[in-house]
Parts: sequence; C-alpha cells; structure tokens
Amino acid sequence: MNIHLISIGGSVMHQLAIALKRKGYQISGSDDEIFEPARTNLEKEGILPAVIGWNPEKISTELDAVILGMHAKADNPELLKAKELNIPIYSFPEYIYKESLNKTRIVVGGSHGKTTTTSMIMHVLKHAGKDFDYLVGARLEGFDQSVKVTDAAYIVCEGDEYPASIVEKRPKFHFLFPHIAVLTGIAWDHINIFPTFENYVAQFQILIGKIKSGGHLIYNETDDVLNDLVKKTRRDDLYYHPYSVPPHTITAGKTTMSIEGAEVPLKVFGNHNLMNAQAAWLVCKQLTISATQFGNAIRSFTGAAKRLELVAQNDSTIIYKDFAHAPSKVKATMEAVKAQFPGKKLVAVLELHTYSSLNETFMQEYKDVMAPADEAAVFFSKHALELKRLPELKKEVVQQGFHSSNLTICNTKEELEKWLNDQKFANTVLLFMSSGNYDGLNIESFAKTITQNNA
Repeated sequence: MNIHLISIGGSVMHQLAIALKRKGYQISGSDDEIFEPARTNLEKEGILPAVIGWNPEKISTELDAVILGMHAKADNPELLKAKELNIPIYSFPEYIYKESLNKTRIVVGGSHGKTTTTSMIMHVLKHAGKDFDYLVGARLEGFDQSVKVTDAAYIVCEGDEYPASIVEKRPKFHFLFPHIAVLTGIAWDHINIFPTFENYVAQFQILIGKIKSGGHLIYNETDDVLNDLVKKTRRDDLYYHPYSVPPHTITAGKTTMSIEGAEVPLKVFGNHNLMNAQAAWLVCKQLTISATQFGNAIRSFTGAAKRLELVAQNDSTIIYKDFAHAPSKVKATMEAVKAQFPGKKLVAVLELHTYSSLNETFMQEYKDVMAPADEAAVFFSKHALELKRLPELKKEVVQQGFHSSNLTICNTKEELEKWLNDQKFANTVLLFMSSGNYDGLNIESFAKTITQNNA
C-alpha cells in the first residue's frame, strides 16, 4: 500500500503514519507545521517531510489512499489534487475501519472516562498476552505508541464524538461499527460543534444503531440520560450489559475493588474510575479474560497520562493534575478526591480553556461543580479567548455561572500564582484541572516547591 497523509504532524495522525510504516506500507505526508514530539518521532521512522508546507506534486495516481487529518482545510491543494485524480480519500476513523474489517472492534465512547477505560482494557489485554491493535488518545505506560495497526484479531478504539475531518463532519465514532461498544455516560459538551443538548445526544443514538448485529453494548446505567437512551433504542439483536459502581472499600487512602468475589487493590481511585474498571472488566470478559487474569492485571494500572496523575507528595501534601474541563468531568474528579482523602483539605484550580468552557451561554453548566473544594480558583486566559476568537469573558459572568461565593476568579497567570502562593498546604490535596497549561504556569516546579516547603 502506498499512502499519503495530509496533516501528518497531528498528535494522532503522526502516530498512525508510524503504525502504517511499521506494518510495511509506503508512507508519505505533508503539513504546514510540525511540532515536538511529532517531528522527532517521524524523523526516527524516516518519514518526516523534507520540506514543510503543501505540495500537490506529491499526489499522484500511484497512491492507493490519502488520509485527511483534522487540521487540513477544505481548500488544501493536496486534497483538491487527490479529488481531481479520484484517489480514495479517508478521514482518520474511516481508514481505521478499513484496516479493521476482519477484526473484532471494541469501541469506547462517552462524554467522560473513555480514555481511561480504553487504557484499562489495553493494559489488561497486554498483561494477559493478547495480541491486539489499538487507538487511544493519551500516553499509556508500557505502550510506545497511541496507535497500532497490524494483523491482530482485535482492535481497541477510543471513539470520540468530534468531527472526523473538515470534509466529513460526522463524529469519528460513527465510522467504527463496533462489535463491542462501551458508553460511559452522556454530558453535553463541545457546544461549538453540537449547538443543543438534543443534537449531542443524537450522536450517541446513531452510534448505538451502528453496533454490529449480535454485538454487545456495555453502558453506565447510573447515567440517567444514557439509561433513557438505551431504553429508547433497544435492539433485539444486541446483548446488553449495564454497569454501576462495583463493590469496593477505601482504607487509608487506598481503594480495593471486588471482582467476582476477589478483592483487588487499585492504584487509581474515585467512583468514576471504579466504573471505568467495571466497564473494562465486562469488555475483557467477552474476550475470554478470566476474573483472576483481570484482577492480576488491573491492580498495576496507574492511569492514563493527565488523568488524576500524581505530580508530587509528602506526608502532608498531595498534588494531582487532571484533564478534567467539562462540568461532568470536573464534578467526578472533585468528588473522587474528596472521597479518597476525607481528612484532608481540598484546594482546587480549574482552567477554562475549551470553546464550551469559555462560552458565556455555557457557563451555567458549571453550577456548584467546585463546591466540594475548601478553597477554589477558576482561571481563564485572555490569550485563549483571542486564539479562539471569542468575545471578552467577564469575571462576574464566571462567578455567576459557577454559583459559588467563595470562588476566586483569575484571568492572568500572575493573579493565579499570587492566589496559589497565599494558600496553606499542610494536610492538603492540591488539584489542578485543565486541558490547557495555565498560560505557561509550571505545575511540576510549583508542586516540587510546595512539597519541599511543607515536608
């Protein structure tokens, strides 16, 4: 196969390029900018474009396929040339489906928890010695890539609801046609793409309709919206596996989960992670993994990158960072930390960084989500607003949306740093939540200073 990738420098696109190169395909690609680590990764594999920019001369009838990345525009000259020559053009998920036609496809979707659940399944399958392909949206310990494409019998995919490409506006997970589907929950997000809650829910209804006949739907029955949707779309040709928070105990900050009567200590915590683990178990059970095998594997799972990731700690202070940004994710993360460390003060910082979170009309969705914190701050950057071409966001609007009188609102890095430096961190859990970088705040350096000073 001779394949060209437009926007090869993307975080997932470059991983796909490497996976296909390792499978033995002839790979070329282009992009108008390639940052680290993609640049070094592509260079090591010998597929870094010699020249940055678009070059229609790379597109010829010798190509078997063109894969179009998310960041390519509709008027991309290479895309236009491929259309002119009638070369097959695929979005990322469409091509993954093409490569997995003869595989059992496991797809994990939902508004929250899909990366962790996907990672848990991958961790267990690897521990059990299963050969499988995968697609996951985060770095995972023990895996050098986030995409693997071989001739394995299984593929485990994190399926998200973002558009597949600039040409194909339908969600990525609509193109994967799972044999086993997991739905972790539905909470409205991405209002720049899905303008109404009903429109957002409809995407999950379509996904349920695309599960292969005779397949399995594993779903979080504690989510009222999802539970109602499953009832509404029930099919006679599917097997249904509802799940909820499994039996567990928390002792001295350590969580132990019960799996078919066996007590399994976990390195992750929180009701959301317990449900992620239960969903992963139900998937692995369908793949002939025993409860003993699952328990032996999941006890060593430390989490996906930036998902309640431990940054630093001493006997008094613990510091985590988390990818949480949507209201449901923030709420779940806050509740998890509070339940895990009931005797400690919780100091929480949330950065508003996405289109939805920086939108005035969406702000009310955050009502009371920071309430579990003893001290809390919400940060947003004027620079982020400018990059997304959003109007000015006033602090009072954020304050009203979160509906919390003891909440500090910061819109400069200096304000946030001052607030942090004014806090007392003895007997405290400090939690940073964001999909951004706090306008360049060095969390690791700050955490190191705090844990040393409070030792």
